[in-house]
Amino acid sequence: MRHLLLTATAIAAIALPAQAQDRAATNRIIDEGLNRSQVMVTAQHLTDVIGPRMTNSPAMRKAEGWTQAKFSEWGLKNVHKEGFPFGRGWSIERSSVRMVTPRVVQLTAIPVAWTPATNGAITAPVVVAPIERERDFAKYRGQLSGKIVMITQPEPARDGTEPDFKRLTGDDIGKLDQYRQPTYDPASADRRMKRLDYAKKLDAFLKSEGAVAVASMSYRDGKLIHGEGYLFGVGETPSLPQVQIAQEDYLRLARLAKIGPAPTLEIVSDVRFDDSDANAYNIIAEIPGTDPKAGYVMAGAHLDSWVAGDGATDNGAGSAMIMEAARIIAASGIRPKRTIRFALWSGEEQGILGSMAYVEQHLAHRGPAGSEDAKGGNGMQRYYGYTDRWPITPKAGYGDLAAYFNIDNGSGKLRGLYAEGNPAVVPIFREWLAPYASMGAGNVVIRPTGGTDHVFMQSVGVPGFQFIQDPLDYGSRTHHSSIDTFDHLKAEDMRQASTVLAGVLVSAANAKDPLPRMPLPTKPVVTDPFAYSQDDD
Repeated sequence: MRHLLLTATAIAAIALPAQAQDRAATNRIIDEGLNRSQVMVTAQHLTDVIGPRMTNSPAMRKAEGWTQAKFSEWGLKNVHKEGFPFGRGWSIERSSVRMVTPRVVQLTAIPVAWTPATNGAITAPVVVAPIERERDFAKYRGQLSGKIVMITQPEPARDGTEPDFKRLTGDDIGKLDQYRQPTYDPASADRRMKRLDYAKKLDAFLKSEGAVAVASMSYRDGKLIHGEGYLFGVGETPSLPQVQIAQEDYLRLARLAKIGPAPTLEIVSDVRFDDSDANAYNIIAEIPGTDPKAGYVMAGAHLDSWVAGDGATDNGAGSAMIMEAARIIAASGIRPKRTIRFALWSGEEQGILGSMAYVEQHLAHRGPAGSEDAKGGNGMQRYYGYTDRWPITPKAGYGDLAAYFNIDNGSGKLRGLYAEGNPAVVPIFREWLAPYASMGAGNVVIRPTGGTDHVFMQSVGVPGFQFIQDPLDYGSRTHHSSIDTFDHLKAEDMRQASTVLAGVLVSAANAKDPLPRMPLPTKPVVTDPFAYSQDDD
């Protein structure tokens, strides 16, 4: 008995300093993150100074250089960029859309991404020709020559029933903690793939009919505009100029066209293509670990944005939080067991292409042996097709990545983590988040979440996770919109989020074991073998 007691005492003597060191590290992280934060200074430079960062645009190139310089300034190592095939750069120099008859009105509008310039002003009458499917082409043959074609059905937005600005309640978070069974419906994926060629077919049809420009309606009211476009590949950009018009202005034009005569628009779209480098680049930086055999943990956010606003909440906020977490850990003098790698992704808005490229370069190959990795083609084709490529073949570095954490839901405070259907990580995450529970970040929910840069890691069996965030006005107003600017960022929330992220990364880097993984995915059976497919032309 005495021998056992002495052994237990010796073990405790060894364990206690390690626990004390972890607690001291947590305290240093909280002190650095909340008392000497640089997150808003970083976010302000990304948004006010550099501005919107569309993939391969001149502003994105500036952001790539500036973020690397900051990582190096803060003492991170192995700072570099990793390229992958993308397509054309594109930027807006200036634009103007006016109604010139029956009266002069300056309209709120934006050129659609990767559409060509007008080369001066285009002045022409509008025609309302709602075209949603290829089968609609026949309705408008012979009616579009010399016209600016308004292709959106002019229906006003429904009145909102939810507040524009929201924080999550306990009940809201509780509803996320429900296991969601996976589904496999390859027929649905096939329908989506068929729709991806529609934009090219529509552009070709309108050009063949003699249309001079295209106008679409913003999908939000309140004079918000967005301007997303997805034909960015070399040789696939549209032939006709296209603008997206604010809902209120578009509906006015439609009413005037209905009663006649059709109003006349003047469109000036001074946009520039950049074909100097068809590669996009992810930015990578590291805090080296003390055990080179222990692998690495990783955090990331996408640096690219759309151009209607300044890319603040989507995703300058997440990028600034990733950078700030790196600065906090480095400034705190913490030497983690595992390397902590930080990634700022490119091409997320065009199909999560940057993190997909990272998976293909470092983690796993999808598809038959000898087939190419996810290169070439339209971004959404690569996005929709990626998870239906079998089998998954791990690469040499597959087991090195112990955990990946992503931020991409605005500037709201972190409320916890999605466990992505992996019940084995739930108690581990709760332990790691415990020091930050009083800051509101102690929640772990089993539900998966999608649409951002952890999904392709999850799809190959790597433990990739997204944080739960307070939505604020992200989904309702700022996401991709013209008001996605610095003033919609919440400084207190971003300080909290950067601090929590730094703490979780250090816990993951110093954990005795890597996180438990789900089995390597294999091709599932169709969830509903009795379902009939639907025509989605």
